Amino acid sequence: MNITLDTLTATEALATRLAGLARAGDALLLQGPLGAGKSALARAFLRAATGDPALEVPSPTFTLVQSYDLPGGIAAHHFDLYRLGGPAGLIELGWDEARAGIILVEWPERLGPLVPQGALHVELLPGASEEARQARLSGWEGRL
Repeated sequence: MNITLDTLTATEALATRLAGLARAGDALLLQGPLGAGKSALARAFLRAATGDPALEVPSPTFTLVQSYDLPGGIAAHHFDLYRLGGPAGLIELGWDEARAGIILVEWPERLGPLVPQGALHVELLPGASEEARQARLSGWEGRL
């Protein structure tokens, strides 16, 4: 599925829709170059999923993972693997435990063989203007 996102508001609306469809055990793999909007999409997703539009959602660039409590006792984990050399370091970050909740992964190509089956792949690419993005979604068959 290809979607044109003309503004940041459109990107946030997509994230809100995805948050409404996500359930425990799901993975969202956010791909794209630096500045493509992966963190903005993750931030909007987490704000929608928690029901808190003012939620502070720092980028996990240096911490590598940030965790959030969602309604219903589910946890969401936002991973930024840009600084991770490969999948070996994921165990130390609590990867196996995180898989019970919802995970959002920036730079998923560093997962190697740990890419979750059935994940939603969201590729963001720059669009025609500074705020515009092209989004390619694949996965979550029958839910999108």
